Amino acid sequence: MADFSALAGRPCPDWYLRPQLGVFIHWGIFAIPAWAPRGESISELTRTRYDEVMAISPYAEWYANALRVPGSPTALHHAEVWGDRTYESFRPDFDRASQAFDAGAWADLFAEAGAGYVVFVTKHHDGYCLWPTEVENPHRPGWHSKRDFVGELARAVRARGIRFGLYYSGGLDWTFKPQPIRNIGDMFACVPTTPDYRAYADAQVRELIARYQPSVLWNDIAWPDKEQLPSLFADYYAAVPEGVVNDRWLGESAFFDSLADPATRAAFNERTKAASARHSERPPRPPPHCDFRTVEYGSGDGMEGQKWESTRGLGLAFGYNANERDEDYMSAADLIALYDDVTAHAGNLLINVGPRADASILTQQSTPLKALGAHIRGA
Repeated sequence: MADFSALAGRPCPDWYLRPQLGVFIHWGIFAIPAWAPRGESISELTRTRYDEVMAISPYAEWYANALRVPGSPTALHHAEVWGDRTYESFRPDFDRASQAFDAGAWADLFAEAGAGYVVFVTKHHDGYCLWPTEVENPHRPGWHSKRDFVGELARAVRARGIRFGLYYSGGLDWTFKPQPIRNIGDMFACVPTTPDYRAYADAQVRELIARYQPSVLWNDIAWPDKEQLPSLFADYYAAVPEGVVNDRWLGESAFFDSLADPATRAAFNERTKAASARHSERPPRPPPHCDFRTVEYGSGDGMEGQKWESTRGLGLAFGYNANERDEDYMSAADLIALYDDVTAHAGNLLINVGPRADASILTQQSTPLKALGAHIRGA
């Protein structure tokens, strides 16, 4: 049984406790097709169209999943625009476009925005790694960049006095388990729990810690095996004494495996759907260990008395969605109001930037960030 007792009582480091702005960056192969349905937030869709929420969500970074769902808006769009091209075929396009990446330009913008820390997506659910990992993917060898985008951005961000953190998708990797995901039950059923994935994810996160010493270790969705976590966290804190970890490390492999049974998954979905329909934002039970809680496109209700972080995109997606319109993005006034509200309640705002494949950032995203920075400096 996983023993987290050695981590009990560890205080959240002072630097993170101060309410502040963080900048999230979702960038990758999905920025080539760069498309998802627009107009409704993930929170609203979870309440109103739960059964198909992940197939119709505005999350452009989930393009590869929605493409696997027959008849989804993404599948129809793809057939019209791209024909029979596979998602994997976009990799050379991204590799070429991404050579325009300028870590200094990004870091300058984040400094102007008043960011206290930056969290960069190293691997999203499509499994493509944005650093030259030495941990080979057994299902798709070479599925990583040759250029070290993570290292370049780490150096540029830290040179401007900003802390640097890393996101890793530990709970989903579609190179290991590519079943279509339509709803939350499908999502947890898609967490790989096989020995090869457990070893792969653990080795990659350890590699990221050793190479980049991230101030924030931000895992997503879940973790394949909770038995790995006490030693992983202990080793992380030994390497980065003032580091923090988020709360998305659910490691109940027996639960994930149980959802392979259609009846079990249907019962889970009915319970989750009912809770969503009640507009409930009650936070889930905390994991055995974390330094802060996370809220995604939510208000933060129920987070009193604990350190928390609100995250969302400047639009309705995290990855760049060329289908979004100007009205889908937050205005400067909206962003400032959100920041003031979150920080007034002791939270941090982790606002997301979704660059194009060539690493350029839309003015619809950069303009509100610059206005927020002026607001923070004038406060």
